Amino acid sequence: MVSDRSLEVLRAIVTDYVESREPVGSKRIVERHQFGVSAATIRNDMAQLEEEELITAPHTSSGRVPTDKGYRLFVDQLADRRPLSSAQKRAIEMFLEPSADLDDVLKRTVRLLSQLTNQVALVQYPSFAHAAVRHVELVHISDGVLLVVVITDNGRVDQRLVDVEQRFDEADIDRLKHRLNSVVAAQTVEGAAARLIAELESDAEGRDERHDGMFARLAAVVIEVLGTYRQDKLVMAGAANLARTEDDFTGSIFPVLEALEQQVVLLRLFGEMQADQFGVAASIGSENAAFGLGETSVVASGYRSSAGEIARLAVLGPTRMDYAGNMAAVRAVARYLTRLLGED
Repeated sequence: MVSDRSLEVLRAIVTDYVESREPVGSKRIVERHQFGVSAATIRNDMAQLEEEELITAPHTSSGRVPTDKGYRLFVDQLADRRPLSSAQKRAIEMFLEPSADLDDVLKRTVRLLSQLTNQVALVQYPSFAHAAVRHVELVHISDGVLLVVVITDNGRVDQRLVDVEQRFDEADIDRLKHRLNSVVAAQTVEGAAARLIAELESDAEGRDERHDGMFARLAAVVIEVLGTYRQDKLVMAGAANLARTEDDFTGSIFPVLEALEQQVVLLRLFGEMQADQFGVAASIGSENAAFGLGETSVVASGYRSSAGEIARLAVLGPTRMDYAGNMAAVRAVARYLTRLLGED
């Protein structure tokens, strides 16, 4: 059983080690923290922590470093969340300005989160299986080229250029656009694709063969776009931050980089993480071994898209990370992103 003071000693060791990357000894704790006891008493507390496998000696020095178990207890006992500074809050609001393009918003989100935490940042796209198609727009770009724009009710906008072999005037384009929207508007992504396929397979009388041929090409493009919506994917930024902390890994960082490329694995990890009462989840060190990330920690929180879909955003880095600061940043960005998408 770890005493209350020993828990405070553990907090001091984690805090100092994260800051300095140097093993922490009893003398340093006495000098930097107000425990009001002697170094000998602190050494007894450290011995208790070591017996519980919460700290360990990396070599023969008197200093100790946290174990994965120690980090886990520290995070579980982390009642406070370090508040973001006013500058950080302003940066979030300025960087994530309103946008109708979900792709752009999520790309800016990972860049911002990476800058705030100096870690790898990851944002999961919300599932689009239940999203609805709001509108399909056709834009005449030039002779022989049309732009197809697909807009969903959760803010995603996709654009595709289509070569047009025959000349179509504005009336033709409006007619094609009306037909497309009559099939897909207000339908779910899955339902819209199915209805387009059925429309292509129908053989109604009195149709214009020229018009039908162009409609088939446009419908195929829309079906392709809708197909990508059903694929789970992540946006990532800040991989270079791993190089700055390479000394925190016992070997090479390349296995970590390889694991980051496996989006399916990362999405499975997200699915297994359990959020605390603040809506933040942390998976630490050996808890990630099955995913090839045994020397990393992941801090994640959920955000809600305008269609109500829940997805995760997270930071990933070495186990020696600023858990309090990272948890506060992840939670704040997730809450702001939810509010931003809800305004769409």
